[in-house]
Amino acid sequence: MKRRSFIKLTSTASALSLLPTEVFTLFKSAGMTTCPDSSAKKIVLIQLQGANDGLNTIVPINQYDTYAALRPNIKLSNSGANGIINLDTTLPLSNQIGLHPSLTEFKSMYDSGFMRVVQGVGYPIQDKSHFKSTDLWLTGGDGTPANNLLDSGWMGRFLENYYANFLTATFPLGIQLGSSENSLGFHGEVEHGMSLNINGQDPSGFYSIINGLGGQAPTTIPNSEYGDLIQFILNNDSSTNIYAQTISAAFNSGSNTVTYPSTSLSNQLKTVAKFISGGLQTKVYLVKIGSFDTHDAQVQDAANSHLGNHASLLSQVSQAVSSFIADLNNQNLGNDVVAVTFSEFGRKAGENGSLGTDHGEIAPMFVFGGAINPGVSGTNINLSEAVIGNNYQVQTVQHDYRRVFATILQDWMGAGNAPLDLTFYDQTSATGFANQKITDLIKPANIVLPTCYSNSLLTATEFESTNEVVIYPNPTAETITINSSYSIDTIVVYSIDGKQVATYKNPLSTNQFSINVHNYSVGIYNLNIKTTNGNFSKKVIVRR
Repeated sequence: MKRRSFIKLTSTASALSLLPTEVFTLFKSAGMTTCPDSSAKKIVLIQLQGANDGLNTIVPINQYDTYAALRPNIKLSNSGANGIINLDTTLPLSNQIGLHPSLTEFKSMYDSGFMRVVQGVGYPIQDKSHFKSTDLWLTGGDGTPANNLLDSGWMGRFLENYYANFLTATFPLGIQLGSSENSLGFHGEVEHGMSLNINGQDPSGFYSIINGLGGQAPTTIPNSEYGDLIQFILNNDSSTNIYAQTISAAFNSGSNTVTYPSTSLSNQLKTVAKFISGGLQTKVYLVKIGSFDTHDAQVQDAANSHLGNHASLLSQVSQAVSSFIADLNNQNLGNDVVAVTFSEFGRKAGENGSLGTDHGEIAPMFVFGGAINPGVSGTNINLSEAVIGNNYQVQTVQHDYRRVFATILQDWMGAGNAPLDLTFYDQTSATGFANQKITDLIKPANIVLPTCYSNSLLTATEFESTNEVVIYPNPTAETITINSSYSIDTIVVYSIDGKQVATYKNPLSTNQFSINVHNYSVGIYNLNIKTTNGNFSKKVIVRR
């Protein structure tokens, strides 16, 4: 179905079937009173598009001579005002890294306790196509046949599973800026419209722009399939207006406390900070800067290797992130946000003949925020791997990128094994990412302990504060059980587009009733549950 023309305003607004959610809460185990509150927590993903050169971003100090030999014309100096910045002289030599001289703000954030470096990040069987590798990072895939063709994003799967059961939506779960292309990362396995792309739009007037383009709705809807389609469009128009109104209101009530540089990435993060300050409850933001595809002119020349395209890009990232973190800290929001950089792959250890570098494999990630434990995860990459026989590649992956994201989702957001299993697939096995968390990434005071959440998405004792009506398991492929504090009379099931699917009468008027959904199509269904204490609405995901 084609959406109405006003949706084209954003080239985006993936507002179809946005997951409803108004208030977020940690799925606490019964009796827990000391678990951190996760309701305000948000993730900001910073995409370094084009494949960042990790080796000139952080230079392994213990292998400087080898590094210099591999890069005679683009190497950074190890001394002087324009030389590399030793991040932390207290670390073991095998962990000591020299930051690019453009990353002075990174050094300040590290010293202030707001940054951690994760060394040697990648995935099995690196694909060096920009498009394919980006898709793999966004889908939670890798180069193996089993994980190479995923058609949904890990962000989308996390959001649709972890937050699927909250019902009064007034905002999108995800927002992306910096690109007119909708990110595959927000495309859920069941829900396909969980993010709103506001690239190129004025957030302060987003509602007034959207609200003025729809025209008058028809006063009567024909009783036909055509009428059902009209009603479906009108319902989504109404939802889009609600999201737009919420976004505009949050932006207008939010504030910035620092002066951001005048760059695209800074403007994106400045907008995100205003949204968060204004109370917008969106959980995941995606911003973007490019292009890091520095095949040539990566440096100005051999005598000025601290200048050039790469230096300019790193400076923009360093200044933008530093301003963003300072802005949040000034507004007492620093512990509510974790920001993390990622890029589709690294670059070769050996330079090419054009003052640049070609497509490689691993690269570092940087994680920021008040909840982050400052330090370096992993040891310096082994430059002895880079030889002419493998075309100067360093290939040893110390940290699968999914370990980084899974650690944040589990230790900081409070996701148990079940939602992680649905996010990255097979995470509850002995070798899954839920059991390979990166040690010391999150500060101990901010870690959500295993006793704070269940290993299933929903159980009869873990759901809402009232526990009046609970549905489990959710998602499901076979049967769902409805538990209520009151006698259940009737359950009516509706598809996501509002069509009635089935009606179930509970002949015994018990407090528990089960429904077999094996023959239902994959998708999201709304349940209207009539009890002796009134009607309740719930949402269930059917998957295979």
